[in-house]
Amino acid sequence: MNSYIAIGASEGAELVYDGELGANDGGFFVTPKIFDGVASEMTIAREEIFGPVMAVIAVDDDEQAINVANDTDYGLQASVFTRDITRAHRIARRLEAGTVSVNCYSEGDNTTPFGGFKQSGFGGREKSIYAYDQYVEKKTVWIDLS
Repeated sequence: MNSYIAIGASEGAELVYDGELGANDGGFFVTPKIFDGVASEMTIAREEIFGPVMAVIAVDDDEQAINVANDTDYGLQASVFTRDITRAHRIARRLEAGTVSVNCYSEGDNTTPFGGFKQSGFGGREKSIYAYDQYVEKKTVWIDLS
């Protein structure tokens, strides 16, 4: 995690928020970090960082936002924040991510499948009835009994 933070700064992103630990200092924690001025070719914008590191990329419109979001090898989760539900649906349909949250993040339920597109995950889905698919091979057999 710390290497991603160092790479973000060395590639020219600006660390605009560096969270602090409270009374539970010590242990293996990384405080939240927010980088601004991130370009889509920077490492922190291209990798799946499973930790509290946010890379802010400024865009001019929805089309550019969708293109930037999809211009990565990964597609686990995306979030859309808007007051316009029609706009949210339009954007969500075009995002190449296994889960798209609207006006929230990281929502989920055991009845809904979880997994990513592209190189995110292992190709299957966790949670829900779709989780069983990774343990079975489905086969159809047709027999003419006439």
